[in-house]
Amino acid sequence: MAEKQKTLLIKRYASRRLYNTETSDYVTLEDIAGFIREGREVQILDLKSGDDLTRQYLLQIIAEHESRGESVLPVDVLNDLVRSYMTPGASVVPQFLQASFEMLRSGQSQMLDQMGSMNPMAKMPGFEMMEAQQKAFMKAMTGGLAGSSGWNTKDEAEAEDAADEQGEDLDSIKQQLSELQDKLSKLK
Repeated sequence: MAEKQKTLLIKRYASRRLYNTETSDYVTLEDIAGFIREGREVQILDLKSGDDLTRQYLLQIIAEHESRGESVLPVDVLNDLVRSYMTPGASVVPQFLQASFEMLRSGQSQMLDQMGSMNPMAKMPGFEMMEAQQKAFMKAMTGGLAGSSGWNTKDEAEAEDAADEQGEDLDSIKQQLSELQDKLSKLK
């Protein structure tokens, strides 16, 4: 497993241009979104004041993608987010969202590990490099949300069983998410 890369530092100049400190060049919001899709953590700092602007720019990236029709967040979720900002006191929404994404990442990671251990091609020389390239391709194509390798040489019955198990896991996650949403709506 590859080591986790250090956080990519982006500095914002007074002209509002964003400067990548690793490559010594200017970047756009789309470049930053690409870094994040590749798995990099980014931190955006104002050069003059030293303020951390990361949250502001990440929200701007999401807003731009949503406005271009690349909708990921349903309107109900957006409404709930706005409500959580307007609710006095501590909101459980940030903790809920963080836990949900951690659960999604964990499930994705487990699925990738299981797919690799079940694949008879794993014993083939050079397979690990091919698998890494394939994972990177799938991550790029799906924005990191899908983990299927597509290289499944098992017979159809075993493949269907594995798909059913994954479907049950997904159904379980959906059920848990629904229950948490119900609890959140009752707290309002």
